[in-house]
Amino acid sequence: MPKRLLNGGVKHDGAACGRYANRGRFVKFSNILLLSLAKWYITRFRQVHNTMHMHKHCNDPVKQFIPRAGMTVNELVSEMGGAGAYNGGSLFHAVDVYEKMLTDPDMTKFFGLSGAMVPAGMGGIVSTLIEKGHIDILTSTGANLTHDLIEAIGCHHYHGKVECDDLELRKEEINRIYDIFLPNEAYEELEDFIQDVYTGLPEQPITISKLLRVIGEQLDTGILATAAKHDIPVYCPAFQDSVLGLQYWMFSQFHKKTILDAIGDMHDLLNTAFNVKKAGAVLVGGGVPKNFTLQTMLMTENAFTYVVQLTGDRPDLGGLSGATLDEAKSWGKIGEGGVGVTVYGDATITLPILATATLERLERK
Repeated sequence: MPKRLLNGGVKHDGAACGRYANRGRFVKFSNILLLSLAKWYITRFRQVHNTMHMHKHCNDPVKQFIPRAGMTVNELVSEMGGAGAYNGGSLFHAVDVYEKMLTDPDMTKFFGLSGAMVPAGMGGIVSTLIEKGHIDILTSTGANLTHDLIEAIGCHHYHGKVECDDLELRKEEINRIYDIFLPNEAYEELEDFIQDVYTGLPEQPITISKLLRVIGEQLDTGILATAAKHDIPVYCPAFQDSVLGLQYWMFSQFHKKTILDAIGDMHDLLNTAFNVKKAGAVLVGGGVPKNFTLQTMLMTENAFTYVVQLTGDRPDLGGLSGATLDEAKSWGKIGEGGVGVTVYGDATITLPILATATLERLERK
């Protein structure tokens, strides 16, 4: 107990002061301990929450690509799928989608072909897919069909160089498609052949697809010949935008009654669109073949289930060739639940891999 002093002060008991001091230190220590525990619990909660959140989004780790000698194309694609990044990953998913498309017995299979694919040696892929029953409807640019015909009549495209004098090539009557050369003699051979075909047409209107069928029936190799042999319709909505179209204009100057009926093809095509159970499409490039293919469903209640797009164009410029397949869903071209995969890159790389890997999978089943 404190003792009263003469001057009015208070004398403190030493033991009592020690007890009070110890109690203060204990309270301070307790507060520090509680604060530390609170911080630990908060940190631990955040770690657990972040781990759970991470596992929700990060459950498929990237696998390092391991090359090995003797890999098949499908094995290559599978390794690319394990890495799963960028357009290598997209190509893997495209093969998956294409395999599903080709193995569905209810699927009507569309194929759109644009870009200078035949001059680049890609026409053989299209012919092979037709032969194996993997294309039911083909839509192509007129240019690709022109070059297909050039090859079919025995002429050739040649490897050239990008670094060249184009004015010199012009003088030598050589046409350049990037690093592919095509001499004018090929067009002279084409003119002789195609004018004979046109001359044999009946003096009445004919649809473009029927005209292409007539041409294909007089050939032994190539896209048109294979399509005619397997009764596959070939549509070319921009037929006029090609040398075949220019040659028909020349023919029409003396045969006024043999008119090309462009709208006539829409009847058969739309009948197919109305009656499909399911529809899938592979689009090489964009342009007219892409839109002509996808728009077939706009007049119907149907939509595409699977679409694979191979393009080198950007989506942010507003052009159709680079437009995303998600955008096509807003138009109803691809249905709800439909799957679309776009692979950005050179189609002379992506198309052979897509076709070969998928065919390899199908032959293993």
